[in-house]
Amino acid sequence: MKIIADTHTHTIASTHAFSTAQEMIAAAAEKGLYAIALTDHGYAMPGSPGKWYFECLGTIPSTFNGVRVLKGVEANVMDFDGTLDMKDEVLKDLEWVIASIHYGLCKGKASVEKTTNAYLNLAKNPYVKVIGHSGTPKFKYDYEKVIPELARNGKLIEINDNTFYSRKQSCENCVEIAKVCKKHGAYIVVNSDAHFSSRVGHCSSAFEMLREIDFPQELIINSDESRFKEYLRQNGISLE
Repeated sequence: MKIIADTHTHTIASTHAFSTAQEMIAAAAEKGLYAIALTDHGYAMPGSPGKWYFECLGTIPSTFNGVRVLKGVEANVMDFDGTLDMKDEVLKDLEWVIASIHYGLCKGKASVEKTTNAYLNLAKNPYVKVIGHSGTPKFKYDYEKVIPELARNGKLIEINDNTFYSRKQSCENCVEIAKVCKKHGAYIVVNSDAHFSSRVGHCSSAFEMLREIDFPQELIINSDESRFKEYLRQNGISLE
């Protein structure tokens, strides 16, 4: 298994990451990736870039060093209604929007029912492409109820390689999420969540888990260039 596009990465614009956009793109080119998405954190994350950063992402070429560069964001889920920290007027101009719940940013006491409601509402958000690293135990949700609904609405469920290093308490839930995706034929996307250029395209731990559960490669949207390009076409995203 391999990926041909890494669609969750962070640059120095997120001040807890350590490589420039150009360095991240160069790493993608070196590893032979078709595409990389630059998805720095939304406004609510401490140290995140401001509104002008996202409005000016268009200054980065769509293709650079032979790599398709998708301009995006990892938006923060702020409450259990699925409200994001980015306004629609900004999101509509981005090519790749990940919605993630992070500790300390989502307001209110979590429960399975509340988190389920958040994800069901995110399934209806026309700008969200990916549900990011959703295995966090505190924010567990009803996988059997949510995952088919996300799939019906064309959302991708992320299996995040960084989870296996920095969020190990989430790993058990990630296995369960992957099994439910397999059961319902829901597409996933496997990403590095790289915060340094050498990690771009690095997804070995995620793939090891997927092999252990015999996850079908045809449900990994970014494991095949033709499949990934078709997803871009279906979502009105340019291939170049």
